[in-house]
Amino acid sequence: MTFAQFIYYNSPALIIAIPLLAAFLTLVFGRISSMLRNIWVVLSLVATAIVGLIIAYRVSIEGIIIYTFGVGSPGMAIPVDSGGIPVRILFEIDAMSSFMIITLSIATLAAIIYSIASDAKSTGRDNFYALFLLLTLGGYGIICTGDIFNFFVFFEISSLASAGLIAYRIEKGFAVEAALKYAVISTIAGIMVLIGVAVLYGEYDALNIAMLAQSIHWTFLDKFALVLLLSALLMKCGAVPMHFWTPDSYSLAPGSITAILVVASQVSLYGAFRVIFTLYGVVINAFTFGWIIIILGVLSMVVGVTMAIPQKDVKRLMAYHAISQTGYMLLGVGVGFALLGDKALLDSIGYMAMEGGIFHIINHAMYKGLLFLTAGAIFYRIGTRNLNKMGGLGHNMKYTMIFFVIGALAIAGIPPFNGFASKLMIYESVFLFNPFLAVIAMVVSILTLASFVKVFHSIFMGPKLPEYAHVKEAPPMMLIGMGLLAAGVILFGLFPQQVVDLIVSPAAHALVNQQAYISAVMGGA
Repeated sequence: MTFAQFIYYNSPALIIAIPLLAAFLTLVFGRISSMLRNIWVVLSLVATAIVGLIIAYRVSIEGIIIYTFGVGSPGMAIPVDSGGIPVRILFEIDAMSSFMIITLSIATLAAIIYSIASDAKSTGRDNFYALFLLLTLGGYGIICTGDIFNFFVFFEISSLASAGLIAYRIEKGFAVEAALKYAVISTIAGIMVLIGVAVLYGEYDALNIAMLAQSIHWTFLDKFALVLLLSALLMKCGAVPMHFWTPDSYSLAPGSITAILVVASQVSLYGAFRVIFTLYGVVINAFTFGWIIIILGVLSMVVGVTMAIPQKDVKRLMAYHAISQTGYMLLGVGVGFALLGDKALLDSIGYMAMEGGIFHIINHAMYKGLLFLTAGAIFYRIGTRNLNKMGGLGHNMKYTMIFFVIGALAIAGIPPFNGFASKLMIYESVFLFNPFLAVIAMVVSILTLASFVKVFHSIFMGPKLPEYAHVKEAPPMMLIGMGLLAAGVILFGLFPQQVVDLIVSPAAHALVNQQAYISAVMGGA
């Protein structure tokens, strides 16, 4: 086997092996040279992103990838015992998984490049980058695993790394308090996931997701496990009414980390979708659970945007808008799930709604990540997040201002940026499902635009304040990180149909096709 073949066939293992190895070696290289450490971290995440693209390519031509750990040949079909029960740890990667891998890869690359400059003056950067890589590892593990217990393990890795990164700057104890709040929420969510896993294992003597999906009979214990799993994952994605940890954590974490926390929340949202579509699938009442998701989505949209408007802390304001944008994802996918029982409506409305909600995940990762990076650049230069103490920064920070405008127009759904493309799909499909829901979504977008117009004026417009007369533009590495996300926002907005056809539509169909996921492991049993 050549080196290229080794990389190709072992890509599912390498996507967690590279950041895991890099996290430990970062501590070693950091003792030798900070520049060597920085180069090592960036190259490690570039290599991980390349492996992610290889996986996405494989999925596009092979369909669902099964990678079994501990067998002689990479990609070998899962070993089964005489009863047909999977007995080894495996990764199962379909089009929805590869979509999330691409999303996480884009965000981590932009954030790590940005952090080279934004955290250059901070101490403890060896630990910072090690935790950053572990957070990345946890996200990829959640996305790829086909085993529900290992889902819990990666979920915990992601939570612990996130808590450490939120507390990184201390901020007179406020960041530590936010991290503690996040750790408590994550612990509660982790316990709920673990109990849900234990219940399913006790019932069916299996941990493989495909095996469980084939076996679930919708008993009382199955319902109990579903409530635990969904509650935990929706809590971690910041959906209302379980959103209260989000403003503190997002506002007090470093800018680069906040951009990653957004994607980490979306990974939890992916986990929730995987549970209801793949693990439980057709055994639950799709219409009822679809409306539960829709209601949570509408609440998240409305509460998020109304709480954002009065905020004076720019990152806290953006945190509430992140909650609001999560509502669009829940709304779109919720409508699709509600129509699972009606094939005609699913084909005519449901898939478009799901594609809009899923498309919004990657769009949100880019424009919200961009906005948090611009907020971090402003804090880096002037040392405050208070909108009342800002003004006239557009004179000195022109590139940061341009990047902010791109992100603000995208989140408000203004063409030709990516937020418009995904929101339009949601508006059109949801209007056909229930016009009232579409009106709410559009009103929320109008309020979002109004909010960011106010923020733009407060930060960049007006005369230079005397104390900011000598403020400089953000360092080049920070501008490169912001530029990568801005380029994605523009490209995905200019060519939305190509993006939908290439990665979004396959992801939506893979999520709906529970039987294909099961058959890939169980051989059609």
